[in-house]
Amino acid sequence: MSVEGTPARARIVQGARRHFFAHGFRGVTMDDLAAELGMSKKTLYAYFPSKTALLEFVLRDKLERAEADLQSVTSDSEGRFADRLQRLLAAIKAQMEEIQPPFLRDMRRETPELFSLIQEGRRKLIQRHFGKLLSEGRKAGTIRKDVSTNVLIEFLTGAVDAIINPHKLGELGLTPKTGFAQVISVFIEGIATEEGRRK
Repeated sequence: MSVEGTPARARIVQGARRHFFAHGFRGVTMDDLAAELGMSKKTLYAYFPSKTALLEFVLRDKLERAEADLQSVTSDSEGRFADRLQRLLAAIKAQMEEIQPPFLRDMRRETPELFSLIQEGRRKLIQRHFGKLLSEGRKAGTIRKDVSTNVLIEFLTGAVDAIINPHKLGELGLTPKTGFAQVISVFIEGIATEEGRRK
């Protein structure tokens, strides 16, 4: 699903990604995209039959890129647990940097099925990559062993789902990036052993 094929297709996806994530789904038209990309709307529709189809491709590509970034961290078993955890958090924050509140708001209102796709994709990324790292942290003695890794992951995904949604972010005055950072900060403080907090 990653952006492959013709250079024109790649340009369309990159331009749409930039506009959708910054301005939302509703605020961007196919006319806007065609004008910015210097191509006809007919050409745009030759690659993607609708704005929703383009959005779905952009989202699936985003999830693939996030998977590759997180995989590069969790597949590297070198280094201290705390350093690898910081690298994982940095990779996630970088992925969330471009997503602005109007995008999440429009996704939930205009394309709830694609909003669900993002939530499910995010949940799987957390389960796979945090799950692996937390298991290693338990072995290293930096993560509490009195609560199972599965419960910790459920707690984390539940907190992320509760905070990283348009209504709650707006209510709390947070961006997706800052909301995620605060959830993670509280989560890590709560699961770390005394030794883990010192590292």
